Amino acid sequence: MSVATHIFSLVWLLYLVATTRYAVQMFQQNSYRTERYNRWLRQTGEWHSHMNIVALLAALCFAFTTHIAALILFGLWMEIIAIAEFSIKYKVRLAYTMRVKRLILTRMLLTAAIITLVHIYAVEYTLTVAMLLAVDYWTILANCINKPLEAAITRWYYNDARRILRAMPNLKVVGITGSFGKTSTKHFLYRLLSERYNVLMTPGNFNTTLGVVRTIREHLKPHHEVFIVEMGAKQRGDIKEICDLVQPTMGIVTSVGEMHLETFGTVENIARTKFELVDAVGAKGLAVVNIDSEAAYNHLKKCAIKATTYGIESAEADYRASEVRYSQVETTFNLERGGRVEEGYATHILGRGNILNITAALAIAEHMGITPEECRRAVRQIEQVEHRLSMRCGGGVTILDDAYNSNPTGARMALEVLAGFATEGCRYVVTPGFVEMGAKQYDNNRAFGGDIAHANPDGVYVVNEVNRKAITEGLRDGGYAEERISHVASFKEAMAELQPRLKAGDVVLYENDLPDSFK
Repeated sequence: MSVATHIFSLVWLLYLVATTRYAVQMFQQNSYRTERYNRWLRQTGEWHSHMNIVALLAALCFAFTTHIAALILFGLWMEIIAIAEFSIKYKVRLAYTMRVKRLILTRMLLTAAIITLVHIYAVEYTLTVAMLLAVDYWTILANCINKPLEAAITRWYYNDARRILRAMPNLKVVGITGSFGKTSTKHFLYRLLSERYNVLMTPGNFNTTLGVVRTIREHLKPHHEVFIVEMGAKQRGDIKEICDLVQPTMGIVTSVGEMHLETFGTVENIARTKFELVDAVGAKGLAVVNIDSEAAYNHLKKCAIKATTYGIESAEADYRASEVRYSQVETTFNLERGGRVEEGYATHILGRGNILNITAALAIAEHMGITPEECRRAVRQIEQVEHRLSMRCGGGVTILDDAYNSNPTGARMALEVLAGFATEGCRYVVTPGFVEMGAKQYDNNRAFGGDIAHANPDGVYVVNEVNRKAITEGLRDGGYAEERISHVASFKEAMAELQPRLKAGDVVLYENDLPDSFK
């Protein structure tokens, strides 16, 4: 084995170590699902793939020469890649969970095993070069190796969570699901029920089965009386899996929309999945459904189970927010239910979508015995949910932060708030559009561009390339002036261009913020 080969293997080992974080980061953002990670590699992993191809060419060049210049060039290129990987500042950081640590360890052991084989069997370059070509898929291989262990650990955690729940037979469980509005509704309901009960809700985005399991094991205590569970889904059966664990007796379906169409395929499949919560609640429980959502309403009419309905637009809703009025100070509305009108509801929360979410929470609160007076007090004291059409001010500039919204209906509601915001300053929109919408992604983003044009802000910053063409075409179709459209590569670049233009009285809407897996 030549000295050059030793150096070659060492440099490659260092390269793999340096790029491990990037690969595992993207695998985690794609929910540890091989098919989604593969799709990401094909669609948005071009930069990393190009780097590997160049590295491969350098390796092949080195394989056919022992010239010291080739070795130096190869080593330098590997170092450039490694430095680039380490210098990236991610918007969504890698969460170093025990699963991630095990995945990284397995990937490292694979790397060490291949290097060892190369040296033991004196395979000069062929195997090394072949492995380099497949480096993007090493994380998938490591995940496959770990799968039996991960399944056993998950099963143990799941059974432990079930044991804890069985020890609390009087615990009331409320499930909340929907294409959008879940998190805001969860927070609003938590505040309302806290008027009378000791309540626990799933924190942050802990809306998967494992997230719920972790919440139960780490946070649920014997003194809790109500457990509010946010339930997310990427495919059929996800909601049912959570329901089988927590056994909800009350549930809210906030909406059915065109989210995650890449995995669901059709809106009807999304509706069936969201209504797995309604099925789990059953006739003996209370299911609350938003019938302003057309797809949810249509699916509800097919169900044998009767549900309590809510809305703003629909006059036939059992609970309906009416006379909604906005000001810079607060939003006021009335609550219509059972032929009665309850006046005097006021909140600092913005947007028709949030009033809709409060209405859903009020339906559950009444069922749980919270009085109208307690409800009014709680609604007035509700705090904004960060990144979900929350508002903050600084230097006279108002920021409408809707960065966690990524659906057409919610975006239209945010644009309504922007267009109706009382100000003498300018209005701006900063957005990358919507993702994970399958075949409808282009059309939805083009329609979104039209909605922005209708709101007629003073400037639009289209972030990233993934939806640039569709949004721009929609803006043009809506008659929006070309000179008011700016194309930027990142949110940071948008802020660098926008900040010098801002003055007191201006309003900026941040609509969606793509994770690192989208460019």
